[in-house]
Amino acid sequence: MFRSLRTALVAAALLVPGLAEAQAPAPAANRSSPTLDGVRSRGYLRCGVSQGTPGFSVPDGQGVWHGFDIDFCHALAAAVLGDPAKVRFTPYSAQARFTALQSGEIDILSRNSTFTFQRDVQLGLEFAAIIYYDGAGFLARRQPGLTSARQLDGATVCVQTGTTNELVVGDFARTNNITLTPLVMQDMEEILQALFSGRCDAMNWDRGALAGTRMRAPNPDDFVLLPEVLSKEPYSPVVAQGDQRWLEIVRWLAYALIEAEEQGVTQANVEAALTSTNPGTRRLVGNAGGFGEMLGIDNRWVFNAIKAVGNWSELFERNLAPIGIDRGVNRLWSQGGALYAPAFR
Repeated sequence: MFRSLRTALVAAALLVPGLAEAQAPAPAANRSSPTLDGVRSRGYLRCGVSQGTPGFSVPDGQGVWHGFDIDFCHALAAAVLGDPAKVRFTPYSAQARFTALQSGEIDILSRNSTFTFQRDVQLGLEFAAIIYYDGAGFLARRQPGLTSARQLDGATVCVQTGTTNELVVGDFARTNNITLTPLVMQDMEEILQALFSGRCDAMNWDRGALAGTRMRAPNPDDFVLLPEVLSKEPYSPVVAQGDQRWLEIVRWLAYALIEAEEQGVTQANVEAALTSTNPGTRRLVGNAGGFGEMLGIDNRWVFNAIKAVGNWSELFERNLAPIGIDRGVNRLWSQGGALYAPAFR
């Protein structure tokens, strides 16, 4: 009875001119973005990055930034401005990174930042999309017989302040009934020097970053990345609250890079993809669907991003594979991993 009544009411509404239209929300394409307007007005994207995280964001000897997080910002600049070079990078400590975003100093934080409940709920920020899955671990000075983090009883562990790793070290020690003495510092270079000089017996950080840290040691063979994965550390680009359209642009760019890998669209063949007859590929590169227009940007926003940096796999192979990181859980869902993009339709 109730279903019939509801059906009748819907049908009646459709027969009354203007009634259905009056109740519909405003078209999404009309939603403005103060952040996007600011980026366009100044002519470049302001991207907050780490002070130096191997594989993710590190400046070279000429001050040029490289890494997975860096490439994502280049892709975003290409998507919204049509030019991957129109981006300026500002490094922040773990402690200062969220404040910089809250105060409007930057447009996006692309800085190996873990998506957590408290950060999402309390900081007035939006975690756009999980773009990389990591987990905390220990990089320790190699010792005979050391094969597990549970053998670190009594060790001094370097930890960066303002990160989730402070909590991870305490939780691991209590869970395994061992004593770990945290040596908490803010500056990453100071932490690395403490580790390499022997002031710390081990360092706790996310395993991807630790793999790169080991390669920076004077003698990498002096250190071992222990096998335990101590936590879930899903990374996400972060934007300020209050700009839904900007959040959608950043979110769907992250998904687009994953979708491009699924479809086999790469930096090398994206030009050829413009002539594809595959409906999904046509939507991805902007030949159908009008997705860019819905976001208030060029319909070829994804095409521009892929042409600039490639798909998700290419970001990984360029930045993370060379420092010894295995894709593991970061394989596509169709290959047994966790990377998954919602439907582009």
